[in-house]
Amino acid sequence: MERSVPVEELTSGASSRIIPVFRNIRRSVPSPRSVLRIFVFFHAIFLWFLLVLRRSGRSPVCSKAAAAAASPLASPRRSGGGRGARKGWTAKKEEEEDVRRRRALAEELAMVHPSDGGDGGCRWETFVFLGSRRNALFCRLWVPSAGHMKGILVIIHGLNEHSGRYAHFAKQLTSCNFGLYAMDWIGHGGSDGLHGYVPSLDYVVEDTGIFLEKIRSENPGVPCFLFGHSTGGAVVLKAASYPRIEAMLEGIILTSPALRVKPAHPIVGAVAPIVSLLLPKYQFKGANRRGIPVSRDPAAMLAKYSDPLVYTGPIRVRTGHEILRMSSYLLQNLKSVTIPFLVLHGTADRVTDPLASQDLYNEAASVYKDIKLYEGFLHDLLFEPERDEIGTDIIDWMKKRLQQQCPQGLWHS
Repeated sequence: MERSVPVEELTSGASSRIIPVFRNIRRSVPSPRSVLRIFVFFHAIFLWFLLVLRRSGRSPVCSKAAAAAASPLASPRRSGGGRGARKGWTAKKEEEEDVRRRRALAEELAMVHPSDGGDGGCRWETFVFLGSRRNALFCRLWVPSAGHMKGILVIIHGLNEHSGRYAHFAKQLTSCNFGLYAMDWIGHGGSDGLHGYVPSLDYVVEDTGIFLEKIRSENPGVPCFLFGHSTGGAVVLKAASYPRIEAMLEGIILTSPALRVKPAHPIVGAVAPIVSLLLPKYQFKGANRRGIPVSRDPAAMLAKYSDPLVYTGPIRVRTGHEILRMSSYLLQNLKSVTIPFLVLHGTADRVTDPLASQDLYNEAASVYKDIKLYEGFLHDLLFEPERDEIGTDIIDWMKKRLQQQCPQGLWHS
């Protein structure tokens, strides 16, 4: 496969990619030595800033606040009484109000895609469960209303989107007697957290493990598959590297996984850990709000970027750093992948690199693995005009996997 389609290096929140930062810095950096000098300069400034913050935190005024907070009668949110405390309290209240608003929208969202007509023999519901940090995570399920359920597909959506976008795929799955469960990440859809902010993708990995345990306990004996799109694909691949989670799965399906995400310039990657520590929730205001094309279907593009549950603001610093961090980790550990998997990618994808998916297929140690590249397709494969064809490819792969696991035919095709 040729490298004819360049993958843009970093993205806006609207396009689910990290935005280009310091794009013009290439013009002012004549050599690697100059890059190193700039990095050392910024590093020194940040360390000095941290030192000032530490010293200012030891003032007599702060010590009184700390003493008050130590009292069992004191309210930790109201202690201190300073301007910073009031600002923090206001931000927290605004975040809680936004979560309530998003959860209400998530509850009201139709669980059957408008183009699908009726429920088609499908039963659905929404629920909330507590994640690894006691945070409320909004979830959905679609299951066949009658007949034997062959298996369950658990969806981990991509960056900035939410579980409700997969209603059409759910109809396709249930018509083939597969169930679907889907979870909104922290800071996404109807789940707790600041919209678009992910303090750690490892939190999402841990929540995925807890979600799987819940599903298996409620559906004993039903085989489970884990599906991840884009950054969700990276989360799924990391989750499946843990033996406890791998043992719960028959395989994983990845669409357009975020396996090779690069900063616009090496210096961005160098300072990202420091900036994400100091200003984790900061949004880069220069983000491209229009969003790059992720589907060749204009209606799908309009639906995505007009959806109030889809985060379209500039990407937050910590979220971007987490994507870079996990992408780097996964690339270094492709050879340790042992779980059965199917990876699908569009060759014209401008958000994630289809060649990285090819590398995964080539290097993974998995005995059972498959790859399918769709010529000219874009990033959101399940929202392309050929979405039904892609859904069928996924369902057929799961059926084949179940037949391999149970050749005697205990699962009926």
